[in-house]
Amino acid sequence: MTTELTIIDLTPEDEERVRQAAEILTDQLNVGYPTFDEALAEVREMLAPERICRAAIDDDGTVLGWIGGIPDYSHAWELHPLVVRGDRQYQGIGTALVRDLDERVRQRGALTLWLGTDDETDETTVSNIDLYPDVLAHAARLQVRPGRRHPVDFYRRLGFVVVGLLPDANGPGRPDIFMAKRLTPVAYPR
Repeated sequence: MTTELTIIDLTPEDEERVRQAAEILTDQLNVGYPTFDEALAEVREMLAPERICRAAIDDDGTVLGWIGGIPDYSHAWELHPLVVRGDRQYQGIGTALVRDLDERVRQRGALTLWLGTDDETDETTVSNIDLYPDVLAHAARLQVRPGRRHPVDFYRRLGFVVVGLLPDANGPGRPDIFMAKRLTPVAYPR
Protein backbone atom coordinates (compact mmCIF):
# COMPACT_ATOMS: atom_id res chain seq x y z
CA MET A 1 0.00 0.00 0.00
CA THR A 2 1.33 3.43 -0.91
CA THR A 3 1.69 6.14 1.71
CA GLU A 4 2.13 9.31 -0.33
CA LEU A 5 -0.89 11.49 -1.09
CA THR A 6 -0.93 14.36 -3.55
CA ILE A 7 -3.89 16.55 -4.44
CA ILE A 8 -4.04 17.78 -8.02
CA ASP A 9 -6.45 19.52 -10.37
CA LEU A 10 -8.47 16.99 -12.32
CA THR A 11 -8.45 18.11 -15.96
CA PRO A 12 -10.43 17.05 -19.05
CA GLU A 13 -7.19 16.08 -20.80
CA ASP A 14 -6.38 13.48 -18.14
CA GLU A 15 -8.85 10.92 -19.48
CA GLU A 16 -7.55 8.01 -17.37
CA ARG A 17 -7.99 9.88 -14.09
CA VAL A 18 -11.38 11.21 -15.22
CA ARG A 19 -12.40 7.59 -15.85
CA GLN A 20 -11.08 6.54 -12.42
CA ALA A 21 -13.01 9.39 -10.76
CA ALA A 22 -16.21 8.26 -12.48
CA GLU A 23 -15.65 4.67 -11.35
CA ILE A 24 -15.24 5.79 -7.74
CA LEU A 25 -18.39 7.91 -7.99
CA THR A 26 -20.58 5.10 -9.29
CA ASP A 27 -19.03 2.58 -6.85
CA GLN A 28 -19.53 4.76 -3.77
CA LEU A 29 -22.61 6.84 -4.65
CA ASN A 30 -24.48 4.39 -6.83
CA VAL A 31 -27.90 5.64 -5.69
CA GLY A 32 -27.19 8.99 -7.33
CA TYR A 33 -24.99 7.65 -10.13
CA PRO A 34 -26.09 4.08 -10.87
CA THR A 35 -24.24 3.80 -14.17
CA PHE A 36 -20.73 4.59 -15.25
CA ASP A 37 -22.04 6.90 -17.99
CA GLU A 38 -24.01 8.98 -15.46
CA ALA A 39 -20.97 9.20 -13.20
CA LEU A 40 -18.73 10.16 -16.12
CA ALA A 41 -21.17 12.91 -17.11
CA GLU A 42 -21.03 14.26 -13.55
CA VAL A 43 -17.23 14.28 -13.49
CA ARG A 44 -17.12 16.06 -16.85
CA GLU A 45 -19.66 18.63 -15.63
CA MET A 46 -17.42 19.31 -12.62
CA LEU A 47 -14.51 20.07 -14.98
CA ALA A 48 -16.15 23.33 -16.15
CA PRO A 49 -13.71 26.25 -15.89
CA GLU A 50 -15.66 28.13 -13.19
CA ARG A 51 -15.72 25.06 -10.93
CA ILE A 52 -13.07 23.35 -8.85
CA CYS A 53 -12.35 19.65 -9.33
CA ARG A 54 -9.50 18.13 -7.31
CA ALA A 55 -8.28 14.56 -7.04
CA ALA A 56 -6.21 12.84 -4.39
CA ILE A 57 -3.71 10.51 -6.01
CA ASP A 58 -1.18 8.06 -4.60
CA ASP A 59 2.47 7.94 -5.60
CA ASP A 60 1.53 5.71 -8.56
CA GLY A 61 -0.88 8.36 -9.86
CA THR A 62 -4.02 6.35 -9.05
CA VAL A 63 -7.09 8.39 -8.02
CA LEU A 64 -8.02 7.64 -4.41
CA GLY A 65 -10.82 10.19 -4.15
CA TRP A 66 -12.01 13.48 -5.52
CA ILE A 67 -13.94 16.60 -4.58
CA GLY A 68 -15.77 19.34 -6.41
CA GLY A 69 -16.64 22.94 -5.69
CA ILE A 70 -19.41 24.93 -7.34
CA PRO A 71 -19.78 28.73 -7.04
CA ASP A 72 -23.39 29.31 -5.95
CA TYR A 73 -23.54 32.80 -4.48
CA SER A 74 -21.28 35.84 -4.49
CA HIS A 75 -19.52 34.60 -1.33
CA ALA A 76 -20.55 30.94 -0.94
CA TRP A 77 -19.52 27.76 -2.71
CA GLU A 78 -21.10 24.33 -2.66
CA LEU A 79 -19.00 21.27 -1.90
CA HIS A 80 -20.21 18.69 -4.41
CA PRO A 81 -19.35 15.87 -4.54
CA LEU A 82 -16.85 14.28 -2.18
CA VAL A 83 -16.04 10.63 -2.76
CA VAL A 84 -13.22 8.32 -1.68
CA ARG A 85 -12.48 4.85 -2.98
CA GLY A 86 -14.02 2.21 -0.70
CA ASP A 87 -10.74 0.52 0.17
CA ARG A 88 -9.15 3.86 1.11
CA GLN A 89 -11.86 5.35 3.33
CA TYR A 90 -11.08 6.32 6.93
CA GLN A 91 -7.46 7.12 6.07
CA GLY A 92 -7.66 10.93 6.01
CA ILE A 93 -8.17 11.31 2.27
CA GLY A 94 -11.60 12.92 2.55
CA THR A 95 -10.33 15.28 5.24
CA ALA A 96 -7.37 16.30 3.07
CA LEU A 97 -9.66 16.94 0.10
CA VAL A 98 -12.06 19.09 2.14
CA ARG A 99 -9.20 21.14 3.62
CA ASP A 100 -7.77 21.64 0.14
CA LEU A 101 -11.15 22.82 -1.17
CA ASP A 102 -11.55 25.13 1.85
CA GLU A 103 -8.35 26.92 0.92
CA ARG A 104 -9.12 27.11 -2.80
CA VAL A 105 -12.58 28.63 -2.36
CA ARG A 106 -11.27 30.97 0.36
CA GLN A 107 -8.71 32.22 -2.17
CA ARG A 108 -11.59 32.94 -4.55
CA GLY A 109 -13.32 35.15 -1.97
CA ALA A 110 -15.75 32.69 -0.40
CA LEU A 111 -16.87 33.27 3.16
CA THR A 112 -18.98 30.11 3.35
CA LEU A 113 -18.71 26.53 2.10
CA TRP A 114 -21.96 24.54 2.15
CA LEU A 115 -23.18 21.08 1.17
CA GLY A 116 -26.18 18.80 1.17
CA THR A 117 -26.00 15.26 2.48
CA ASP A 118 -28.99 12.97 2.05
CA ASP A 119 -30.34 10.48 4.54
CA GLU A 120 -32.01 7.83 2.44
CA THR A 121 -31.12 4.87 4.68
CA ASP A 122 -32.42 5.89 8.14
CA GLU A 123 -29.00 6.73 9.56
CA THR A 124 -30.01 9.93 11.38
CA THR A 125 -32.76 11.07 13.71
CA VAL A 126 -34.31 13.18 10.93
CA SER A 127 -35.14 10.30 8.61
CA ASN A 128 -38.40 8.36 8.43
CA ILE A 129 -40.27 10.99 10.45
CA ASP A 130 -42.51 13.93 9.64
CA LEU A 131 -40.27 16.97 10.04
CA TYR A 132 -43.16 19.43 9.72
CA PRO A 133 -44.18 21.76 11.24
CA ASP A 134 -40.98 22.37 13.21
CA VAL A 135 -38.20 21.54 10.76
CA LEU A 136 -35.60 23.71 12.47
CA ALA A 137 -36.13 22.05 15.86
CA HIS A 138 -35.42 18.69 14.24
CA ALA A 139 -32.31 20.16 12.59
CA ALA A 140 -31.06 21.43 15.96
CA ARG A 141 -31.40 17.96 17.52
CA LEU A 142 -30.06 15.94 14.56
CA GLN A 143 -27.87 13.01 15.58
CA VAL A 144 -26.52 9.96 13.83
CA ARG A 145 -28.38 6.88 15.07
CA PRO A 146 -26.36 4.50 17.31
CA GLY A 147 -24.42 1.93 15.33
CA ARG A 148 -24.80 3.88 12.07
CA ARG A 149 -22.37 5.96 10.03
CA HIS A 150 -23.50 9.05 8.23
CA PRO A 151 -21.40 11.80 6.64
CA VAL A 152 -22.93 14.42 8.96
CA ASP A 153 -20.50 13.40 11.73
CA PHE A 154 -17.52 13.55 9.35
CA TYR A 155 -18.50 17.05 8.24
CA ARG A 156 -19.09 18.20 11.82
CA ARG A 157 -15.52 17.18 12.68
CA LEU A 158 -14.37 19.47 9.86
CA GLY A 159 -16.28 22.48 11.23
CA PHE A 160 -19.58 22.23 9.38
CA VAL A 161 -22.86 22.80 11.20
CA VAL A 162 -26.39 21.80 10.27
CA VAL A 163 -28.09 24.87 8.82
CA GLY A 164 -31.31 23.30 7.59
CA LEU A 165 -33.29 20.36 6.30
CA LEU A 166 -35.34 19.82 3.18
CA PRO A 167 -38.04 17.35 4.26
CA ASP A 168 -38.95 14.53 1.89
CA ALA A 169 -36.40 15.73 -0.71
CA ASN A 170 -35.68 12.14 -1.73
CA GLY A 171 -39.11 10.68 -0.96
CA PRO A 172 -41.24 10.39 2.18
CA GLY A 173 -39.02 10.48 5.28
CA ARG A 174 -35.85 10.97 3.24
CA PRO A 175 -34.55 14.50 3.84
CA ASP A 176 -31.61 16.42 2.53
CA ILE A 177 -29.44 17.79 5.33
CA PHE A 178 -27.81 21.15 4.63
CA MET A 179 -24.53 21.98 6.33
CA ALA A 180 -22.21 24.98 6.12
CA LYS A 181 -19.04 26.36 7.61
CA ARG A 182 -17.43 29.75 7.83
CA LEU A 183 -14.13 29.99 5.97
CA THR A 184 -13.09 33.53 6.87
CA PRO A 185 -13.85 35.63 9.97
CA VAL A 186 -16.53 38.18 9.23
CA ALA A 187 -17.06 41.63 10.76
CA TYR A 188 -20.75 42.42 10.68
CA PRO A 189 -21.88 46.04 10.29
CA ARG A 190 -23.81 47.52 13.19
